[in-house]
Amino acid sequence: MRKAEIKIHNQTAGWLTQDENGYRFEYDHAYLKSEKRHPVSLTLPLEEATFTSKVLFPFFDGLIPEGWLLDIAEKNWKLNPRDRMGLLMACCKDCIGAVSVHPINEDMNNE
Repeated sequence: MRKAEIKIHNQTAGWLTQDENGYRFEYDHAYLKSEKRHPVSLTLPLEEATFTSKVLFPFFDGLIPEGWLLDIAEKNWKLNPRDRMGLLMACCKDCIGAVSVHPINEDMNNE
């Protein structure tokens, strides 16, 4: 399983996970209660429910660079172009816009 912290304006908004069943996104409970909360996208409205999908949610897939920038990322970090979650976690920590993606190393959390 792979997991990423999703931030909006450097505030934890939720968690994106990938496992053998696909993808899940859920908002952080504290974020849902904050006054400065905004949905990650219109397709992922603010709610307690967990969103699930067999493929990477279109909003997150759209954050991944394209063209020559993607080519550079694939070569420098030896990334598989079909590994959308890997690309998202490697390339989108500091992307344009309010949303950022921060990989979580599950092994570190279990120590």
